[in-house]
Amino acid sequence: MILPLFPLNTVLFPGCVLDLQLFEARYLDMIARCMKQGTGFGVVCILEGGEAGNAPKDVARIGCEALIRDFQKQDNGLLGIRVEGGRRFEVLSTELQRDQLLVAQVEWLDELPEQPLQEEDQDLLALLKALAEHPMVAALNMNVEVAGQQLLANRLAYLLPFAEEDKIELLQVDDPQQRLDGIQVLLDEMQGELQGELLN
Repeated sequence: MILPLFPLNTVLFPGCVLDLQLFEARYLDMIARCMKQGTGFGVVCILEGGEAGNAPKDVARIGCEALIRDFQKQDNGLLGIRVEGGRRFEVLSTELQRDQLLVAQVEWLDELPEQPLQEEDQDLLALLKALAEHPMVAALNMNVEVAGQQLLANRLAYLLPFAEEDKIELLQVDDPQQRLDGIQVLLDEMQGELQGELLN
């Protein structure tokens, strides 16, 4: 499967919403093709390089399909689009086109069946609902009423201020329970660092 890529300094997760502003010709052309064909594109996290100008030198080997849900012209004249994370994929190889658009041969990753929330997930669910009250999160209009571990893990991994490399690792995890466990470990580390700073 050949998929056009939009490398960003962020990690998109399935079922999560991302707003983008487009001004470079390569991405305007890509979005026009996607909308005409009813297809999505791939969001991958940049490992080396920048978002604008020349294509980044290195990107993550795992990414998330972005499905266009809405678009409108912004007050600044740029095209704004809202996308929702679809399927996860592995990047097998990449090719740089003449217009600096990066395209990839990808393989879709299988998702395990959604598992119901457990009693021990209630604290993480409460955290997600607290995050949803933040104005920047509320503006994304993401429904925080999640019924399963997969969506809970995806939303938390996406919204919490973890390092990009940690988010990439979480995106690679197939099992939602393991992803939730990984999120809890990262939260405990953040709490420990915060307590250490307060004591110093």
